[in-house]
Amino acid sequence: MNDLDYLMWAGLAASLVGMSKGGLPTVGMLSVPILSLYMSPIKAVVMLLPIYIISDMVGLWLYRKDFSAVNLKILVPAGILGILVAWLTASLVSDAAVKGMIGLMGVGFVVNAWRQRKTVHAAQPARWGPGIFWGGISGFASFISHAGGPPFQVFLLPQKLPKLVFAGTSTLFFAIINLVKLGPYHLLQPYGMEEMMGALVLIPFALIGTVAGAYLTRKISDDWFFKWVQVGLLLISLKLILDVFRA
Repeated sequence: MNDLDYLMWAGLAASLVGMSKGGLPTVGMLSVPILSLYMSPIKAVVMLLPIYIISDMVGLWLYRKDFSAVNLKILVPAGILGILVAWLTASLVSDAAVKGMIGLMGVGFVVNAWRQRKTVHAAQPARWGPGIFWGGISGFASFISHAGGPPFQVFLLPQKLPKLVFAGTSTLFFAIINLVKLGPYHLLQPYGMEEMMGALVLIPFALIGTVAGAYLTRKISDDWFFKWVQVGLLLISLKLILDVFRA
């Protein structure tokens, strides 16, 4: 792949990461599959982590007042535990197994939500049991392939949080998760100068994407926001399942 091809596709991937950190959930999950078309998935995951972290810093400022503290108290410890499990079992669990599991969970959640769309359900509270489970799965999947979005959303969407609180909670949760991943990633796949330089040129794309994502989040109505979240979750989940069959 020449430099222009890399800049085009990697820039698109970085922009999607930024948009997800700006408040548009699920779109960032397309970044690893896009880069995996042109490089190994492991290299794509490693190269994008600095982009995730830089985008997180902008997202933290944008949503510094909009988040659910009770959900973070539940999800963050669970997510860190999921990272630890993923690190300890990295050599035993295949990417295909993780992708298939996440894809099936995401599809199941969306199908169930659409099946019950005519029934009005009261918002569910943040409960420790489901939160520990889904937070752990989210941390585990995020470590393997930056794919922690669907399990996170499975837990948070039924709570029917305001869209800015939903987006802010997602941003803060994954900002912490991505920072925690730095150490284990380096131990498993040490960063080299090539990865650092490759990530450096993508920073402007990620920053522009983050601001654009925050702008669009504030412009979209609550109803359409969550409809797009569910559509995005379904598409990404189907893409993960398709990846498994192709593998």
